[in-house]
Amino acid sequence: MSFLQREEVLILFEEPLQAGAEEVARVYPIIREDLEKMLGWRVDFIPTVVLIKESKSFQRMTQSPLVVAFAVPERNLIVIDHSKMTVDPFSTEATLKHELSHLLLHHHLRERKAPKWLDEGIAQWVSGGIADIIMSPKRSFLTEATLADRLLSIRSLTDGFPRDRDALFLAYEESKSLVSYIIEKYGIHGIRRVLAHMKEGDGWEEAVQRGLSVSTEELEAAWYHDLRKRLTWFTYLINHLYEILFFLAALMTIFGFARRWWKKRAYWREAEDDPSLPQHGNSGEGDT
Repeated sequence: MSFLQREEVLILFEEPLQAGAEEVARVYPIIREDLEKMLGWRVDFIPTVVLIKESKSFQRMTQSPLVVAFAVPERNLIVIDHSKMTVDPFSTEATLKHELSHLLLHHHLRERKAPKWLDEGIAQWVSGGIADIIMSPKRSFLTEATLADRLLSIRSLTDGFPRDRDALFLAYEESKSLVSYIIEKYGIHGIRRVLAHMKEGDGWEEAVQRGLSVSTEELEAAWYHDLRKRLTWFTYLINHLYEILFFLAALMTIFGFARRWWKKRAYWREAEDDPSLPQHGNSGEGDT
């Protein structure tokens, strides 16, 4: 493997990925600064980023066709399947920010490991919603689970995520949704307070209680309620889709008729003032 050394990052790559390595070197300082501003913690370590050219080689490491990147916090290591970085919605910048977020949390919390839902939820939030696995773009597992009242509990997502494919996708979506809810309700400072209490030695549930002034049960119940409230409008729109489309089509028809009528009326008025124009009722059609 070739390497590219910068003051803040070491990049290992196969020779054809020289341009990809240079992109990592270019965007890394921006990503690091963004993360530090978002989470309030310094990236005071030098990560190693490994770019893998072939998906088959990468999959031999992960044993999964879904994974596009992973982090190894104990070694400050990020490994990226570079062949996926041109596949929507992935990009080198978003994926690198996602994985660096994992390293940053583990570096500062050390043995006080963050619950999986919080670690993954924060990583998705900082990277604009991007996960480190290939999600289904045509299904919302969170919506389906909410409507069926089959959401996974927060505590079940503490130590890891399910292996079942659909449950795994749901776990990722729930983590992103819950962290987004916390930030929406308590601000980014709410997340920072929780992390700060964990760094001081609190367990994650105690850190949530102290940082957000709610218990885990209260947080979970409020989040569930917010999900259902949002879906009330969603399900209403789905259930009344045909009526809504019919109403919109009727409005467009009325608007089109009114527009044509006003144009004709304007023409008639102009014709009355200008004898050279054909008069109403006499368009001149049929003349020989």
